[in-house]
Amino acid sequence: MIEQVLTVVSLKGDTAFLQAEPKPLCAGCNGKCGSQVFAKLFGTDKKHFPFKFDEPVQVGQKVKLALDDSHIVSSSFIVYVWPLLLALVSAVLVQTFFSASEPVQIVSAFLAGFIGFILAKQRLKRVIHDLKVLKIYPISLPISQTVGD
Repeated sequence: MIEQVLTVVSLKGDTAFLQAEPKPLCAGCNGKCGSQVFAKLFGTDKKHFPFKFDEPVQVGQKVKLALDDSHIVSSSFIVYVWPLLLALVSAVLVQTFFSASEPVQIVSAFLAGFIGFILAKQRLKRVIHDLKVLKIYPISLPISQTVGD
């Protein structure tokens, strides 16, 4: 299970919009590791994640959600392997059946890889992520008390 503490930033009807809390820097690299460099390169946009709660929540409240990590593994497999597999199979089939030149093989591999990406994207739209609410923290607790839970 992957667990994350999120903050309720706004409410719209029975849907709460959540924002992930930034991870603290570790003592080993002090923010100079690859993940921190990429975060600085690609911006620090705060994404809001909609979620419907069974219980009422308030703006500013902290919640801990859990995601089954088997979805992550299967989704990663689909996103990374399908385009690569289609590209390789396409290049081999074009060479075998059509005796095509190398530039034609490359173009067919790119096209098949792009088609594999589109298929993977369509497949992932149908994946239902099973998010579970582990804990809804009371709004009166300071953040220092919620970190150890």
